Amino acid sequence: MASPFDLNLRHLRALEAIAEHGNISGAARAAGLSQPALTQGLAKLEVQFGAALFERHPQGMQPTATGKRILARIGRAMDRFARAVRAGGGRGRTARPEHRLTSAQVRAMLSLAEAGSFVGAAQAVGLSEPALHRAVKELEELCGAAFVERRGRGVGLTVKGRKLAQDFTLGVAELTAALEETADHGGKLQIGAMALSRSLLLPATLASLSQKVPGAHIDVVEGSYLELAEMLRGGSLDVIIGALREHSPRDLHQEPLFTDRLTIIGRAGHPLADRHAGYHDLALYPWIVARRASGLLERWQLLFDKAGMPRPRAPIQCGSVALIKGVLVRSDFLTLLSPDQVRAEIDAGHLVEIRSAVPDTARTIGAITRRDWYPTELQQQFLGELRDVASARSIPENE
Repeated sequence: MASPFDLNLRHLRALEAIAEHGNISGAARAAGLSQPALTQGLAKLEVQFGAALFERHPQGMQPTATGKRILARIGRAMDRFARAVRAGGGRGRTARPEHRLTSAQVRAMLSLAEAGSFVGAAQAVGLSEPALHRAVKELEELCGAAFVERRGRGVGLTVKGRKLAQDFTLGVAELTAALEETADHGGKLQIGAMALSRSLLLPATLASLSQKVPGAHIDVVEGSYLELAEMLRGGSLDVIIGALREHSPRDLHQEPLFTDRLTIIGRAGHPLADRHAGYHDLALYPWIVARRASGLLERWQLLFDKAGMPRPRAPIQCGSVALIKGVLVRSDFLTLLSPDQVRAEIDAGHLVEIRSAVPDTARTIGAITRRDWYPTELQQQFLGELRDVASARSIPENE
């Protein structure tokens, strides 16, 4: 499959003109290209996408069914690039700087943002350092703003530079999705799994999806909500699976899947295992809780805050379910988790639910995406499988 950086942005912009005018001659005039140049450009794009984008008729040209999907993706990418260039700049040399933007400039900016140096960026993309310098400089002149600044012996991106790079990433993601519209390898899916995600819902979904789309490439990234949300906004992730927030950010969409029950868990044989524990009893033992800025940590804190009781001592904070289970079975530590998350240990008699005056708490588990997300066929299939697994098995999911 071709890389999005192999695509000629000027030719991509001309595709919309072909669809509008219905012929090469009118589109060439509108795009400022010669008819032979646009004809050759279209032919190359159809090779790169691996499909015919237009049907040729005596009356003119019309997008094919595949072409319509690809054109929609390209349109979204061009809008991303245009907004990025206009928002990232000051007084550039042209009224519509996005029309002069090239794939080389986009690639140079993104490689610099990732590598953090011109030397590393040039090596990563196989360009000479002067060529990379030149591409970034052209971009700054095009927009009329500085995107790179000196920091000691190295360089870094300015605030406008970081925003430009993030918007470029979203545009490139749209072009990648456009290329995957006709790919025969199944496509790519990038999933964010919150730090304490359960080991049932997502694996069951991916196992089912992989059977139906064996050629799909799936990348799962674990992390906290804040970490994954930034990756989602930046286009590095397609969807996040985990506990939904009570107040969702305006740019993100939350889809509920099911409700999860959280309760107090301790080892079998714990001093509180065979009694009904009060708040003061629970405060006598150490707790292992989720990491900071975690929805699960906030819920644990609220259990005691709402009762007007002091929070117990919590000397260990972590996001690893395996580590939490390991600590619980070897000590008198307590934690707040879903029983299903440690079902194997409960069934084996290693862990138990601690009955107490603290009420069980519930939270909604679901999928989080960008509000302006336009899923590919593979991404739609994943969400469908996720809904089916959640509905059929009612598997609680914990972050």
